Amino acid sequence: MLMGIFTTGIEDTGGSSEEKLLPLLIAYQQAVDTSIISSITDTKGTIIHVNMKFCEVSKFSAEELIGENHRIVNSGYHPKEFLKNMWKTIGEGRVWHGEIKNKAKDGSFYWVDSVIVPIKDLKGKPVQYLSLRTLISERKAKEEKGREEQIRAMEEMLYKISHEVRQPVVQILGLSDLFEHHIDAEEDLKMTISGIKRSAILLDNYTRELAGFVHKIRNEQ
Repeated sequence: MLMGIFTTGIEDTGGSSEEKLLPLLIAYQQAVDTSIISSITDTKGTIIHVNMKFCEVSKFSAEELIGENHRIVNSGYHPKEFLKNMWKTIGEGRVWHGEIKNKAKDGSFYWVDSVIVPIKDLKGKPVQYLSLRTLISERKAKEEKGREEQIRAMEEMLYKISHEVRQPVVQILGLSDLFEHHIDAEEDLKMTISGIKRSAILLDNYTRELAGFVHKIRNEQ
């Protein structure tokens, strides 16, 4: 395919097609190595080839990577189901695309937008996998910052609810208890007080649930 792309439009000015194509292929390889993280593995995930960008980002040398399983950069971030789905997809000969958090040799983490393309034999069976990745750590950091800002805004709202809503709720509950137990009121008034108390309890439960929700989101970050 690449041969067809690069030979299109090349004029016959002497010399073989291979001689004309070689500089273009070299330029293409250099462009890939400076922008794309690429690797080739066998069907079990053992690394067969890596480019310079892979080594630069992962901080492993090519010698350290070749022959190792791709788990060498596994961050442990993704659930088993995520990875199981990835392997199922490429094992069936289909292209997989997703975002992956990896771990470099020095323990730092980096995010990549990853495309894994099965390389098939003549029968259509995958024999190797070509992985092409672009670094997206900066974008993911911005997304994380945005989530943090949303959580802070929710926490501020929760603080206001706790102080501006729950305090009156507590007072209402206290007064309703007082009326119910110490005032010989008419039956209609007692029913009204009971209704107020139920509403106050419901509002109190809602604020508690909101507090728990924000706390859960915070712990998941």
